[in-house]
Amino acid sequence: MRITQYDGLYGETMTGADGEYLFSELIETRSRTFDWIIQPHIHARLLQVFLVLSGRVEFKDASRTRQLEGPCLLLIPPTALHGFVYSADVTGHILTLSDTWIDGLFPASSGVASMLGHVQCLTVFDGAYSPQTVQELIRHIDDELFDDRPEKRGMVQACLQRLFIVLYRIWQQNHDLENRPDDPYLRYFRAFQQRIRQVGGRHSIGQFADELAVSPVHLNRICQAVAGKSALQLVQEHRLNEARKYLLYTSYTVSEIAYLLEFDYPNYFARFFRKHTGLSPTDYRASTNQRV
Repeated sequence: MRITQYDGLYGETMTGADGEYLFSELIETRSRTFDWIIQPHIHARLLQVFLVLSGRVEFKDASRTRQLEGPCLLLIPPTALHGFVYSADVTGHILTLSDTWIDGLFPASSGVASMLGHVQCLTVFDGAYSPQTVQELIRHIDDELFDDRPEKRGMVQACLQRLFIVLYRIWQQNHDLENRPDDPYLRYFRAFQQRIRQVGGRHSIGQFADELAVSPVHLNRICQAVAGKSALQLVQEHRLNEARKYLLYTSYTVSEIAYLLEFDYPNYFARFFRKHTGLSPTDYRASTNQRV
C-alpha cells in the first residue's frame, strides 16, 4: 500500500506548513468532504490532536486497527501513520500544529515531550479533566486564532501550554490504569462505564450494581477508588456531557433534550443543568453559539 505524505492538512497540496503553523477545525467539517473516510497517511512536521466527543471511529495506525467510541482523544506525532473511518454522526475537534510549537514550549526531557513521542489513544476521563475541559481549552485557542488582539502569540503559547499539560495529565491517568490490568476494581469500573454509555440515566445506582453483581455500597467504593467520585457523580457527569453535546451540536429544543436524557420533566433537566454549570440550557447554548 502506498502511504501518502502531506506537508499540510489531509487532502491539501500545500508545499509546506510554516514554522508556527496552527489550525483548528471540527472533525465533521473535513471528514464529510471525504465521505467520512480518511486514508492512512503521514505528516512530516505536523502534530495532531483529535478530540472525538461522540460517534464512532475506526482508527488505524502502523501497528493495529482500533474500534473507538466518543469520547476519546488521539494524539498523533509527526511521521506517525494514521487513518480513520468515522460514523456520519461523529462530532469533535482537530487541532493541527507544527512541531516547532511543542519544541518551543516543552524541553525534550519533559513528560509532555515523552508522551508525544508515540501515538496515544486516551479513553479514560475520570479525574479533574473531562472531554469538555479539553474542548473548552481548544475553544480558547480558537478565540485567539480567529481574533487579532494584542500579544496574540503569547496568549496562543499560554493556551497551548495549558492544553498539553492537561493532555499529559489525562495520559498519565490512562497510563496508570493500563498498568493495573488485573485490578478487579478496574474491571468492574470499566464495565460500569460501558453501561453508563449504553443506558445513560435510565438506571438507578441499585440497578447498575445489580447488573454488575455487586452491592451499591461496593460500587461506590469501586468508583471512589478508581476515579475519586461516587457512582452517582459519574452518571451525572455523563448526562451533563451528553446535554452539552446536544445543546452545542444539534437544534433539539430543551424539552426534546430533556426527553432524550430520560428526565421526567423539562424543568427537572433545566434545574439539573443549572446546578452543575451555573447556566440554564438556553443560556449555555446562546453563550457557546456566540463564540463559534
